Amino acid sequence: MKPARLLGVVALLALAGCSQGAPARPSAPASTSAPSSAPTVAPPTAFAGGNIRIALVRQLSSGDYFEQWLAGAQAEAKALNVRLEVSSGDGNNDKQALNLEQAVTAKSDAIIVDHGFAQTVQPAVKKAVTAGIPLVAFDVDPGSPQAVALTQDDQKIAEQALDALKAGTGGSGEVLYVYVAGFAPLDRRNETWEQFKKDNPGIKQVARIGVVNSSTASAVADQAKAALQANPGVKAIFAPYDEFAKGAALAVKELGLADKIKIYGADISTADIGVMTAPGSPWVATSATDPANVGRVAVRAAALLVAGENVDRELTVPPSLITQKGLRDAGITSVEQLTRAFPALTTPDVARVPWAAS
Repeated sequence: MKPARLLGVVALLALAGCSQGAPARPSAPASTSAPSSAPTVAPPTAFAGGNIRIALVRQLSSGDYFEQWLAGAQAEAKALNVRLEVSSGDGNNDKQALNLEQAVTAKSDAIIVDHGFAQTVQPAVKKAVTAGIPLVAFDVDPGSPQAVALTQDDQKIAEQALDALKAGTGGSGEVLYVYVAGFAPLDRRNETWEQFKKDNPGIKQVARIGVVNSSTASAVADQAKAALQANPGVKAIFAPYDEFAKGAALAVKELGLADKIKIYGADISTADIGVMTAPGSPWVATSATDPANVGRVAVRAAALLVAGENVDRELTVPPSLITQKGLRDAGITSVEQLTRAFPALTTPDVARVPWAAS
């Protein structure tokens, strides 16, 4: 993969199996909320009465990314005429594991596990598989080949953000890194970061910070201020999660360093777009999928499993690089505008449901 130049475009579409070419430009915005094609087959009889129950067992529910993810999942469940029964561990892994056990006991027609720690969810995942309950796990290793593992292309997410960081720093300089181990997507992004440092010896990680809790952004902001004051030579921050990036941006602005330090992040939401496009914002690039779209894909995959359809045991949603300049130039202020302008972010062919409009 060649380093991406920080062009004044909204996204460089990095579709799986395709090389990065010229920036995609919309010819006519297309709505992602309205179906664009008719169903190709009749829905299974079981879906006609609206009695299919899909349990969505989440580790976290706070934060813009998770809220938009849930909105997409709920919209897809409504479109497919299924009941989505949502629970959240609120960051408590034991609570999430208990919720998952309860979904198995309740004999849900399918289960979606949204994030979590492998060691706490895998015992209950095994029970679900043994009970014959179809299961989709997003951004957590289910530990079972019978379950569907849904992920964003986290290596590509990190690659795109780091290519932008390399271009922005000229390939040298001190970098502050934000990371918390144990979260599958962050661990995958960390692998890319470690390789990036080896391939680019001019980039020096001078400190690592990070916390994940119910107020991640504010906690990271406090850590970032201390780290930046201790390391005045920092040129860039790699923050591969949007709550990390928002916290880092707050710290940089409060310290008056926005003209000196730039932030390269991951993930996107309407609130994130607001932070990136605000006057004097240091957050200049992020690599992301549309969180609402990923939630839709998870529900589609679960519905297909309930219907007995073949589903790849590994599903990956490809990301796009989104730049601050591109957002400003296009006047984009929300994810809805972003996905209308770049419909490839909606990935309708990932877990396509043949009896539903798409």
